[in-house]
Amino acid sequence: MINDLLRNNLEWAAAKARIDPEYFRRLSAQQSPEYLWIGCSDSRVPANEIVGLEPGELFVHRNVANLAPAQDMNLLAVLQFALESLKVRHIIVCGHYGCGGVRAVLDGQRHGIIDHWMQRVQRLYEDHDSELAAIQDPEARVNFICEKNVLAQVRALSRNPFITDAWKRGQPLSIHGWIYSIRDGLVRDMETTITGPADVSRLEQARSQPRSRPRIPGRGRSS
Repeated sequence: MINDLLRNNLEWAAAKARIDPEYFRRLSAQQSPEYLWIGCSDSRVPANEIVGLEPGELFVHRNVANLAPAQDMNLLAVLQFALESLKVRHIIVCGHYGCGGVRAVLDGQRHGIIDHWMQRVQRLYEDHDSELAAIQDPEARVNFICEKNVLAQVRALSRNPFITDAWKRGQPLSIHGWIYSIRDGLVRDMETTITGPADVSRLEQARSQPRSRPRIPGRGRSS
């Protein structure tokens, strides 16, 4: 199976060079993406492909459940490099419905190290227990927390010192919250875009307002 991957690579590289002889020369030049994507490690969510971008156009950080904790050195290294070296203009937090990490929190079982990583989502689950109690469908419960998780990570990033410093020095930077449905391949904008400190308070106010529970992906237009 490993040899199959190496053979696939040879065929892919040859096909790219045949279609566009300058492809790899251009790609080997300094990358200059305008976007940083913070997404889930789920293998069914290929960041570049679902937004139609080529390699070099999207700087990507992925982890289980698309978290953005300020204590994660991996995330911080990616964030600082994206902001200070690449000068990205947009940060996209993209969750997805049916996330296995979120599902692991809601099933109430022990899963090992992932339980420690998912403590922030566990707190979301506890904060919204009354709303979850009103949702009977197990899949809708998972998707409800998937949405809340995206909003929480956008808020966390808006308070991150690397981002607040970028805004203070006048660097154009927006943070967006999206969610992807594996069932239909579509991305939904969670309408949480933050372009500066003034938007942070707006998002906090929206947080306190009730939000209708999500529909299960594949059962409606907004799923």
